[in-house]
Amino acid sequence: MALGLPSRMPGGQAIVDLLAAGERSFSFEFFPPKDAEGERQLWRAIRELEPLRPTFVSVTEGAGGSTRDRTVGITERIAAETTLTPMAHLTCVGQTVAELRHVIGRYADAGVRNVLALRGDPPGGPGTPWVHTEGGLDYASELVALARSLGDFSVGVAVFPLGHRDAASLDADVAVMKAKQDAGAQFGITEMFFRAEEYFALVDRARGAGVDFPILPGIMPILSSRSIVRMAELSGREVPPEVVARIAAVEDPAEVRTVGVQIATELCDDLLAGGAPGLHFFTLNRSRATREIYAGLAAHAAPA
Repeated sequence: MALGLPSRMPGGQAIVDLLAAGERSFSFEFFPPKDAEGERQLWRAIRELEPLRPTFVSVTEGAGGSTRDRTVGITERIAAETTLTPMAHLTCVGQTVAELRHVIGRYADAGVRNVLALRGDPPGGPGTPWVHTEGGLDYASELVALARSLGDFSVGVAVFPLGHRDAASLDADVAVMKAKQDAGAQFGITEMFFRAEEYFALVDRARGAGVDFPILPGIMPILSSRSIVRMAELSGREVPPEVVARIAAVEDPAEVRTVGVQIATELCDDLLAGGAPGLHFFTLNRSRATREIYAGLAAHAAPA
């Protein structure tokens, strides 16, 4: 199994075109730091991952839109100062359509052609009731349509292997996915998950509903016992018991981290072997685990 990274840096190309080229996509996600030390860590991670020639990198927007200006600034800087193709995160949270137009315009001026259109978590956090913003949007599909109407953007959306936590059923969840595609979405990225069969079941549901865009699996390795609790809080889903058992079987923090990387590498192997078009790593602004997983995949792919 070849990893199939692009043979050259993609520059400012549209992600949808890169995916259509048939090469496996490997991408990394970062978040806006809170302080100067976090800023240094972010750019250290970016520089350490840049030699892997990812298809693209993305920058998240904080809960309730709290980091919006920093998200825009970091995305602009990646476009201007690195060889990487950045994807900007857009959310509906706390913004009017006029404000969204302004942000999208800034991205266009910076040469950023790729956006991930999200409803976003309510200001009260995941699982709390949605709060409408006067003059704003309430659905990711509306944000997709807005972005597509404002320029030559490649627009992706979030998708959910076990269904969105607010979805009434898996059928309702896939209907929302179809609405996003109908609005102009061109690819999807999943939230984190731990079983390859959950990803492939999502793909099957999507194809059965007429959703034919590429779906990239989102990967977040467990690097500490505490992170298991945090992952459950973010996704609204319990970490599978077999994963918890493997982590619980070791006590030393370094061993926990090693096992977490092994679990993620095995998952990535299964996903690529089953035909996933690539992998999207949630890096938490650290490069080491992602580089270790990548190295493990490359070692597995090497000829005997």
